[in-house]
Amino acid sequence: MRHGFYVPNFGSFGDVRVLADLAADAEDAGWDGLFLWDHLQVVEPAVDVWMAMTAMALRTERLRMGPLVTPLPRRHIAELARQALTLDELSGGRLVLGLGAGYPHLPDFSAFGDDRDLRTRAAVLDEGLEVLDRLLRGEAVTHHGPHFSVDCPAFATSPDRPRVPLWVAASWPAQRPVRRAARWDGVVPVQLFDLEIGQADLEGLVSTVRQIRGEDRPFDVTRFGRTAGPSDTAAVEAAAKAGATWWIEFTAMGEGTVDDARERLRLGPPRC
Repeated sequence: MRHGFYVPNFGSFGDVRVLADLAADAEDAGWDGLFLWDHLQVVEPAVDVWMAMTAMALRTERLRMGPLVTPLPRRHIAELARQALTLDELSGGRLVLGLGAGYPHLPDFSAFGDDRDLRTRAAVLDEGLEVLDRLLRGEAVTHHGPHFSVDCPAFATSPDRPRVPLWVAASWPAQRPVRRAARWDGVVPVQLFDLEIGQADLEGLVSTVRQIRGEDRPFDVTRFGRTAGPSDTAAVEAAAKAGATWWIEFTAMGEGTVDDARERLRLGPPRC
């Protein structure tokens, strides 16, 4: 089980220097990852996720990082691939790329003219994942589909490094998002309007993924939750028993301050 922390990229956290400091604190305290929300405009100030993660990478040596999750339909596929490859190279292979269809009920998605319905966004996500996978592997890509048209020579990649892991959001108990995530490297399960999936739901999701993938292929399953400190491990142990590979503590929207997050980070992760 690995242990991460999840913070917004806006409000009191909307400062690249603050996020870089939190990343350094997380690494010093023994956390395995610091992950960011990815929103353009919820409350001000807000910062760009990729610039923030660049600063985080420069302040750390082993900490993993990534957006959980970035809405692929809102991103230009070539720019997203180039940003991911650049940050993965800079960080020495520490990027995790979380991807989803986007959540239009928050203003930063719809405020800029993206009014596509869920079915269309899901189709864009499916096709985009296939294209992005090839770009991140350093393959030349010729692809002409309903949503992407690409004629691109290979992007340079590090030959000794695996492709950036792709974690895909899934709103359990919907089956199609889980089947989509199972084709890639990890799943970020959430309930509607809630990051914390219940224990029974987590077990059901893991069982479904294993039926699709089999038992032997590595696959990451995140479990969001909150603990009081390093010794508060009951929920973490239950998540690990169910098959989760990452326990990720989080700061909910409108709850907690940077100082609260820093204090919790410095206590260290709840290792079983």
